[in-house]
Amino acid sequence: MTYVAVSALSHPGLVRDRNEDSLVVGPWTLCATATENPQTLVFPLGTPLVVAVADGLGGQPGGEVASALVVRRLASTGPVLAHEQDVREALHACNREVYAAAGDNGEGLATMGTTVAGAVILPRSLLAFNVGDSRVFAAPRDGLLQVSVDDNPPLAPGQRTTSVVTQSLGGTTKYRAVTPHVTAAPLAPGDRFLICTDGLTDPLPNHVLDELLREYDDGRAAFELWKAAIAAGGPDNITLALARIAEE
Repeated sequence: MTYVAVSALSHPGLVRDRNEDSLVVGPWTLCATATENPQTLVFPLGTPLVVAVADGLGGQPGGEVASALVVRRLASTGPVLAHEQDVREALHACNREVYAAAGDNGEGLATMGTTVAGAVILPRSLLAFNVGDSRVFAAPRDGLLQVSVDDNPPLAPGQRTTSVVTQSLGGTTKYRAVTPHVTAAPLAPGDRFLICTDGLTDPLPNHVLDELLREYDDGRAAFELWKAAIAAGGPDNITLALARIAEE
């Protein structure tokens, strides 16, 4: 039998006073929580399995509300996301839902928004998706490869990261449509994918992520990635999921 093992955690980091990140793995969601111990969930490969993170926009109210709305929507629709267009339609629905919730909550949450990045794992392929700058990486043993597309403005010379996003779900007072990035990739036993918010990738360059993923798997890998981000200052909320395709 072929199965999917997903190891995940979510933590506020060392600077933020609360966690505005949320996480979905199949029907399981984790919203505005703090854990240093990765949870590993195992699913048979078959029914579409969604694994995603959402990062509430910092500096704007209600980030944790927006990110939780998105992962709960993806948890409910995940089993029917069999094609690229299904994923795009689901993300458009998430965007509309964030704007609707912002309007229903009055001026206080009018600009709440979130990024999202994830993957739908199918029997023979994977659909990677994102809106914003949370990321999806393929993590083979021969080198990390980013498959998501960052929605950031161009970086200045010598600048490695920025907190500015050019696209998000919600985040403005008036409705703004999004253009989700969706990429299909073949899938085989042994493949691994890292899905994370920028609380992991801002303090840690790709070569550090790659070194840790070459050495560790599953829950130990998730823990070592989190520990490295904390050692680098933990400047933001850290949420990550590592999915591995395996055979018994």
